[in-house]
Amino acid sequence: MKRLSITTPDRPGAGLDLGALRVFVAIVETGSFVSGGEALGLTRSAAGKAMARLEAHLGTRLLQRTTRTVSLTVDGERFYERCVQILQDLEEAESDIRQDLPQPKGTLRLSVTEAYGRIVVLPFLKQFLAAWPGLEVEVNLTDRVVDLVEEGFDLSIRIGDIPTNSQLIARTVEYARPYVYAAPSYINAFGEPKEPSDLTSHQRLIYGLGIQSTGWNLLTSSGSEVFIDGGRKLRFDSGEAIRESALHGMGVAFLPAFLVNDDVESGRLVRILPSYGGKRLPIQVVYVTRNHLAQKTRLFIDGLVQYRRDK
Repeated sequence: MKRLSITTPDRPGAGLDLGALRVFVAIVETGSFVSGGEALGLTRSAAGKAMARLEAHLGTRLLQRTTRTVSLTVDGERFYERCVQILQDLEEAESDIRQDLPQPKGTLRLSVTEAYGRIVVLPFLKQFLAAWPGLEVEVNLTDRVVDLVEEGFDLSIRIGDIPTNSQLIARTVEYARPYVYAAPSYINAFGEPKEPSDLTSHQRLIYGLGIQSTGWNLLTSSGSEVFIDGGRKLRFDSGEAIRESALHGMGVAFLPAFLVNDDVESGRLVRILPSYGGKRLPIQVVYVTRNHLAQKTRLFIDGLVQYRRDK
């Protein structure tokens, strides 16, 4: 069994057995000592001894054993998450060096806004997974801003400026600009706004709940700005919900063009106030600062940027 040893006795992790970490992860993922050992070519007895050495070294119990089940302790849950990341990092580091191991493996967990995920990311994933068949991807579609560290995501994709955070790195994939849209049924019923000020007497579909601002900043082609507020009754926390409401003639929407391009081309929505639009919004991939970016994450980011450049 390979051993990862650090001889300085007062350093955290000194003498950790890399093989025992693999045994621990295998037992957790298979649910038993027998299956975990078999996955690594070990007997149940060898797997049990490896776990005993690991728990003795750490000075804590990682697994609760009964005659039928194996479950994680609180310390075990924390340690398991770190072990999975360590083993993935080691595998990816080896892949970066060894030319005979070009294929990344593991699971990429990403969170992306519903609209951009549906229109851009899902079609890209078909291409991405065909290129890297050893990877699996978990996609969280939400307009909620997730905590990458606490929720265990490798990256997120967000529209708009990202708050400054020393733990996060953002890379811009492309830019999107919002415009004002309404369904023909709404225009027929309530008329078409001719000037930005007309919007104050129309039903505006607002993104953002609670105390968030309900105003829209519209820019002319020359760059002058007009601020519009008023005329709102419906508020949402989803761009997709605003689009659907606009399609049903429930009000006027202020949305990124990529979200409604197909609806405009088909005539389901009409762009109104064509001389006005919002400021350009960056669409950014956000990930946690690390000394070495995981290969699977780097491949996804580079691939998505190139995919959008080719469009």
